[in-house]
Amino acid sequence: MATLDLTTDNFEATIVGNDIVIVDFWAPWCGPCKGFAPVYEQMSEKFPDVVFAKVNTEEQQQLAGSFQIRSIPTLMIFREKVILFSQPGALPAQALEQVLEQARSLDMAEVHKQIAEEEAQQNA
Repeated sequence: MATLDLTTDNFEATIVGNDIVIVDFWAPWCGPCKGFAPVYEQMSEKFPDVVFAKVNTEEQQQLAGSFQIRSIPTLMIFREKVILFSQPGALPAQALEQVLEQARSLDMAEVHKQIAEEEAQQNA
């Protein structure tokens, strides 16, 4: 499966419409981003149930700003609209695979319950 280019126009629909989405925030001039691209493509083949998306931070500055991207590449994993993982820097294939497996195995009912409890405490 090829990677999907995200923009402000399709970002929300992609996150809402898919169970697991991993997003690579990158830029064309970034050496580590170029080095990571083949690993990212390889993992997209290995995990066909996960949407692998990319945000070009040069072209999508508003999107990068809304997620406070300070260094690139930055990887984020969304599951059921929740950010489960956010880390600057490229990951080796094995580490990326482990992070995806962990995201896939989480009990999302429990995650949503914890978020609701935290929000209730903040609003109390």
